[in-house]
Amino acid sequence: MLQVPLLIGGQSRPASDGRTFERCNPVTGEVVSQAAAATLADADAAVAAASAAFPAWAALAPGERRSRLLAGADLLQARAAEFIAAAGETGAMANWYGFNVKLAANMLREAAAMTTQITGEVIPSDVPGSFAMALRAPCGVVLGIAPWNAPVILATRAIAMPLACGNTVVLKASELSPAVHRLIGQVLHDAGIGDGVVNVISNAPQDAPAIVERLIANPAVRRVNFTGSTHVGRIVGELAARHLKPALLELGGKAPLLVLDDADLDATVEAAAFGAYFNQGQICMSTERLVVDSCIADAFVDKLAVKIAGLRAGDPQASTSVLGSLVSAAAGERIKALIDDAVAKGARLVSGGQLEGSILQPTLLDNVDASMRLYREESFGPVAVVLRAEGDEALLQLANDSEFGLSSAIFSRDTSRALALAQRVESGICHINGPTVHDEAQMPFGGVKSSGYGSFGSRTAIDQFTQLRWVTLQHGPRHYPI
Repeated sequence: MLQVPLLIGGQSRPASDGRTFERCNPVTGEVVSQAAAATLADADAAVAAASAAFPAWAALAPGERRSRLLAGADLLQARAAEFIAAAGETGAMANWYGFNVKLAANMLREAAAMTTQITGEVIPSDVPGSFAMALRAPCGVVLGIAPWNAPVILATRAIAMPLACGNTVVLKASELSPAVHRLIGQVLHDAGIGDGVVNVISNAPQDAPAIVERLIANPAVRRVNFTGSTHVGRIVGELAARHLKPALLELGGKAPLLVLDDADLDATVEAAAFGAYFNQGQICMSTERLVVDSCIADAFVDKLAVKIAGLRAGDPQASTSVLGSLVSAAAGERIKALIDDAVAKGARLVSGGQLEGSILQPTLLDNVDASMRLYREESFGPVAVVLRAEGDEALLQLANDSEFGLSSAIFSRDTSRALALAQRVESGICHINGPTVHDEAQMPFGGVKSSGYGSFGSRTAIDQFTQLRWVTLQHGPRHYPI
């Protein structure tokens, strides 16, 4: 069992009242981690530590910040085995956590490269002798709230660019992956990032609303970033607005994959299976809707069913498992209810649907329509539905018939045709002849509609985590009207 203390001001400490909470493996029920349950006073202390560390961190030369972030990236990758050992918190496969570490390290390296790219501009002034500039300055303390589903990637993303921009950070760990999120903070501290530059607090599930509200309300917190469900994102966005704090929100998705009538079906099937079922579909970019031209739909469904037959979900420790567990048995019951609703209303269960505890076999449903909950609701599980239509315009209409707009994909041999459609898909991300699940550290990552607002990723994030300031230098006499 992993012991998970708070990280405040460079020190490991228990919760101020000594409380803890446990996170259990969803497959075995065994306790994986016992984490400190932060109090409101602990939340205040974490912000105070970040605030105290801010002046020195912000004043560092960009080359020094770069060196420390690069050291953190190297150490993160060197300690990959420790992250993989904590995968039992979420029931994920080891290869998913290994990929998480690799991409997270790249995010730190990309952020390191950005420390010298935080630039301003000179703006011509109408005032004689006035030299006017727009400068970007660090904001102060940034609050990052990260989820459990891609725990190393998304928690590191909440930290990396804020640090590159000269801010300090308080990371609120997920209640479902506290050990992994705490380990990120420890790795950065061990790499020499500096006491108080990154602080990590964990909280018992029932305390989350009060802790989040306390953190956002703290005057020293100047920016908020949140990755998670649209439901919780609305709450975070409302709290941030109440306290006039800019927020970056990356929320839910129900990604469509459009299969045009000239698509390479073999390539499309590979991308669809990866996008729909990798990490049990518990990715915000997961392919939930397969929007297929009717003239090729039967052939596509048949090929995808063959592919799914080889994707067995089971205990992540078993050698026969290709896919792992859902985050909880309760998640399985919720998703199974969506599947049952669709079947009861006329959908055809092509593959999967079997649930045993937290293990749900990869599921494909055909003939899904708007009367079914799965048409609109995010499953956040290994479930894909086939939506049939004739012609590109009808496919586009189905793809855009969603409150979500994070990722999307289009498959066609005619890339010009696909590119024209891509410009009309209502999503922040669109991949032509590639899967909906795709992330790179240097790319702008964000959604539209109920998938949130703002973008993570390299240069794009500079706007999110700096304050634009107007500074003038008067270098000659100036006329005043009085």
